Amino acid sequence: MTDQQTIAIRPGGPADAATVLRLLDSATAWLVARGRTGQWGTEPASTDPRRIAQADAWATGGGLYLAMLGDLAAGALVVGSATEYVPPATEPELYVNLLVTDRAYAGHGIGARLLAYAAELARDRGLGLLRVDCYGGDDRALVRFYEGCGFTATDRFTVERPGRAPWPGQVLERRLG
Repeated sequence: MTDQQTIAIRPGGPADAATVLRLLDSATAWLVARGRTGQWGTEPASTDPRRIAQADAWATGGGLYLAMLGDLAAGALVVGSATEYVPPATEPELYVNLLVTDRAYAGHGIGARLLAYAAELARDRGLGLLRVDCYGGDDRALVRFYEGCGFTATDRFTVERPGRAPWPGQVLERRLG
């Protein structure tokens, strides 16, 4: 089993958009195989023009970081500003826009290590608040994951999606000392 110390984190760049899409596709397939289609649907991100554009924006936006196991990108983190569909913070913050890991390495602490790195980035910028939002539906397993990483659930929200079921979301925050 990999421990968090063997996970190297490096900044991402424009060439890493395909890696982000690969990680999203892998996670979506894993969710679909378990009947958990509410989070990201059933179709690969790499076939969705909106998700392709999003991955390109993340890869060129300066907030992408990759968790590396040797030469393999096993996870991705994107930090920046909060998305428009969540309640705004009442103080300066760093926002986790994406956290995705290669499910082949589930249980290796990759997601937790990336969140710890996001906290380091926030502290380095003099910020005392790290927030994230996630899928808050079904059994709320993802919410529990973030709570296990030191986050506290705050606001629930719903994203209305024309022609599709509404998406239940949960904002979580972590105070940084």
